[in-house]
This record gives sequence, C-alpha cells and structure tokens, in this order.
Amino acid sequence: MSEEMVKFKIDGKEVEVAKGTTILEAARAEGIRIPTFCYHERLTPIGSCRLCMVEVEGYEQPVPACMTPADNEIEVTTQSDLLYEMRRDALKLILLNHPLDCPICDKAGECTLQDLVYEFQIEQVEFQEKLPDKGIPEYATPFIKQWTDRCVMCLRCITACREITGNQAIDIVGKGWDAKVTVVNPELCKSCGECLSVCPTGALTDKLMSVKGRKWFIDRVRTTCVYCGCGCQLDLNVFQDKVIKVTTEHGVGPNKGSLCIKGRYGFEFIHSEDRLTTPLIKKDGEFKEASWDEALDLIAEKLKYIKENNGADAIFGLTSARATNEENYTFQKFFRSVLGTNNVDHCARL
Repeated sequence: MSEEMVKFKIDGKEVEVAKGTTILEAARAEGIRIPTFCYHERLTPIGSCRLCMVEVEGYEQPVPACMTPADNEIEVTTQSDLLYEMRRDALKLILLNHPLDCPICDKAGECTLQDLVYEFQIEQVEFQEKLPDKGIPEYATPFIKQWTDRCVMCLRCITACREITGNQAIDIVGKGWDAKVTVVNPELCKSCGECLSVCPTGALTDKLMSVKGRKWFIDRVRTTCVYCGCGCQLDLNVFQDKVIKVTTEHGVGPNKGSLCIKGRYGFEFIHSEDRLTTPLIKKDGEFKEASWDEALDLIAEKLKYIKENNGADAIFGLTSARATNEENYTFQKFFRSVLGTNNVDHCARL
C-alpha cells in the first residue's frame, strides 16, 4: 500500500511530503530555515518557544510550524515582517527568564539562545520583571550543575528524560513565576547526561572537570566509546592537550547522540598517573618497561611453546568489553584459527 502524500506550497515552492509531516520538517527537507529553540528532532514537539511561527493562507493567526502538519493545497509563508517581529518579541519574553551573564557562562559561544539574540539584533529588553532568585540547587546527579536562573522553561530536558531515557527524574514544580525545573525522582536518574545534551542554554553545565575552555579553544576529536561493543560515537573535547569533557553529535552513530554514564563521564582514566602507557615484562621478579616488539615477540614465543609442549587446549583467552566488536572478532578468530583452540571467553558474560 503506497504512502498517502500531500502537496502544498511553502514560500512559493511546490512540495510533496508524506501525510503527517509537519511544516517544519517539510521546510527543513527543502533547505528552508525556520528558527527554532525548544524543538529537537529526537523529541515530541513541545511548542513552548513560539519562534517557529509561520503564516498559512486562510488562517487568522500564524501557527507553530513544529506542531502543524502539512495539508493539501495550503500556502505557507516562513519569512515576513510580521513573523520577524513576532519571533523577536518571543525572544524578548524568553530573556525575561534568563540573565545576560554570557561572559561567565560555560555555554557562551555554543548557546542557541545567544545565537538567536544576535541574529534578531536584540540589544535591550523592554519587558522588565523582577524575578525571584531560584539559586543553584543540588541536581539529580553530581556530574551536572543546575543554574536555575538561566532556565527558560523550554522543557527539552524533561522531555528527553521521559522519551529518550524512559525516566522521569526531573519535572516542573510550582506555577507562574515560581515555576522551575527541579529534581522530583532523584533515584531514577542514571547520570546519562541526556538532559545536559539537549539543553539549549547554560542552565545545565558539566560539573566533573574544574578545567574549562571556550568552544573556539577546544579541539573535538571523534572516537568510539571504549566501554562496550555498541560502538557509540562521541567527541573528546581537548583543551591544552587534556580531555576536559565528552560531547556527542545528535544523529551520529548507533547512539544518535545519547550516551550512558560511562561514555559521558568515564574519561578521567585517560590522564591517570596509574595508567600503563608502555608494555611491562617481568625480569628477575620485577616488571621492567619494554618495547612493543619485545612484548609481542615474548608473547608469541610463550604461546608457541605451550602449544607445542601441552597442546592448543592448554591455552585460554579472555577478551574485553572495552574492545570493539571488530577487535573481539579478530581475537577469537586468532585463537580458533591460528592457535587451534575454542577456549575463549568474554569478560562481559562473567
């Protein structure tokens, strides 16, 4: 059965999309930019920011593109003077809930709100309201610091906690100006950092490392997580030759931008003084540093000796969950095809 399609115009361009596609999704597919703030492609549309408003011919008022499905024969306008002013006013209202502390905020330089304020040339906010100081409370996990006064109630963090991780550790508490995102079920938090990864402002920041670095000083190196064989992709944030945090890119790898507690926060071993960085060979009862060639030659010699004198089944191999699937496959293939034994196991099973 063929998929039902709808045809409509967007900025004068005729497009055809599957029924149920939102106007925002259709626009992005055509390379048409509609500004968004609370919207995230992995989450159910929230519709709290009102930045993606578009005009639809025949509708009395503009509608949010993220929540409005495309329909046959409609004509959509994504850019106009009216929409520009509406989006500008929406940003000013958002700034009521956000201090202009960009110079000291960890998120400066990669903050969605900061970018939008610059784009819409907002130099001052006419709307003024003295808000209560919400303070810096203890968050659900010690790895994340919550700056409540910077929260603009976009609800991304709450939605991600529910929809992506399946937890409900955080929620809105209170009403009106007193409403705030807070921890309601700390025992459900898995310290995965999903809330942090989708936060578009500096309301949630990393607390693990005391060393900080601006985006333009940081090199991001794409690599594969070492903690299991899932192959999750992550970016090591390197500042002054030191990994200071781990981030991910949404849509990349099998993890699609999500990580567990180990992948996001288990990187301190990289610079541990106890970490072995060179092979060790025991000589006269003491371990001595050796080259890789020396170590591998010794291993090959010992394996060959055991196989010739005691048979292949006298050898046993235990591989690691921290290796990639490909490395584990090669390990067991080496034991079975080269050494001739099926005595191979994996630490994760134990």
